[in-house]
Amino acid sequence: MESRTPPAAADAGCGRGDDDLLPIRRLEISDNSKGFVELLAQLSHCPPLSDADFRARFADIAALGDDHVICVVEDLRAGRIVATGSVFIERKFLRGCGMVGHIEDVVVDAAIRGRRLGQRVVRYLVEHARAAGCYKVILDCDPDLRAFYEKCGFSEKSVQMALYF
Repeated sequence: MESRTPPAAADAGCGRGDDDLLPIRRLEISDNSKGFVELLAQLSHCPPLSDADFRARFADIAALGDDHVICVVEDLRAGRIVATGSVFIERKFLRGCGMVGHIEDVVVDAAIRGRRLGQRVVRYLVEHARAAGCYKVILDCDPDLRAFYEKCGFSEKSVQMALYF
């Protein structure tokens, strides 16, 4: 994926304690071998992927450029991905052809939770959406995560509905 990072996102969480050993950045093809898919499995059903499947999906997402960004936090000591999240930009006709950021798939490794990595990931994604010109950022979450997202500046609005296939 292209490595253009919004300035505010690049600075999100840096320079505090061991954050230098837990940098936040965009997903790279090499992250497949650093436990990226296994981390996603802590969030939802995510079976192992072959290298070919990972590379194909990575290429699909990379082709979307800044309209779909996946960020990761890598523990440099362990060489493992310990947090991730994504944002995709929806281009609308509403609001004068405005854009909305949709945050998805935020997860922090259970072994390292409580260090505000989730907040850093969300801040990175929000700043990307802001820099892209979005007029709002939205996400869906389980009720037990409401307090976490309120700490990140979100407020409850509307009701989520889903239809699974």
